[in-house]
Amino acid sequence: MAGVLTGFVVIGVVIGVGYLAARRGVLPEGAQVVLAQTSFRVATPALLFTVLADADLGQVFSGTLWVTSVAALACAAVVVAAGVVRRWGTGRTTIAALAAGMVNSANLGIPIAVHVLGDAALVAPLLLFQLVVLVPAAVVALDLSGPADGTPRWVRLTAPFRNPVLIASVLGLLVGGAGWTVPSLVLDPLELLASLAVPAVLLAYGISLHGAPLPGRGPDRRAVLLASALKLLLMPASAWALATALGIGGEQLFVVVVLSALPTAQNVYTYAVAYRTAERLAQQTVTVTTAGSVPVLLLVAALLGP
Repeated sequence: MAGVLTGFVVIGVVIGVGYLAARRGVLPEGAQVVLAQTSFRVATPALLFTVLADADLGQVFSGTLWVTSVAALACAAVVVAAGVVRRWGTGRTTIAALAAGMVNSANLGIPIAVHVLGDAALVAPLLLFQLVVLVPAAVVALDLSGPADGTPRWVRLTAPFRNPVLIASVLGLLVGGAGWTVPSLVLDPLELLASLAVPAVLLAYGISLHGAPLPGRGPDRRAVLLASALKLLLMPASAWALATALGIGGEQLFVVVVLSALPTAQNVYTYAVAYRTAERLAQQTVTVTTAGSVPVLLLVAALLGP
């Protein structure tokens, strides 16, 4: 269990630095938006490209991928249905769906994969699913749902194909699938930029906590509680049920349930800030699920751990 706690301590320290920086006025006004936008439009595309260009695409068809992706899509579908019924709007519904189904597979998932599961590669299928399917789909929805503001329709319809997240994902898959080797002169600066993605969004998230209302309050209360409950309870339970039905057991069952029990990714907050929609919803869901996933992961380890 030391590995689970270590992963939370790592991200908690960086978030705490962001909060203290905001509280003491160390950073200028608007630093939160600058950090989040830099992560989304510069560092995250670099991260996606470097990860996918070097990924083993054979892992896409692994049992881990199918179980965790179906569990994630089930949670997102519940939120979409609720958003349609409650008339949340496309932007808010999309962010809430991401919050319910997109796990912290990088900055928390990788440390847990190393310290708890024993192999960082085990998180790769879920990470690939999120990068290739979940995030690009959400980005397309957010791009197309934005206000017209006098922008020609053809410009709005083609906006997703100019989005750096989607472009980087496609290019990374092409390079990885073709087996090409990226020259170090190109790869080294991209990896340097990619290293900024996680700390930048964690700092931005920490800054956003200063002066923010307690989670579960305000106009987004119901959406936050729904997304958090789905992420913390339904997703790991669905992964366990599906894996069991498919005859997956032992260590692999433990792996898929642990990965599904990870909290909402901080990148969801990055997308909310980038598109100026449902920012409080994303922030509060990340907070609730990050705190709530600690006892959930400990319970999973106690029940299914080797």
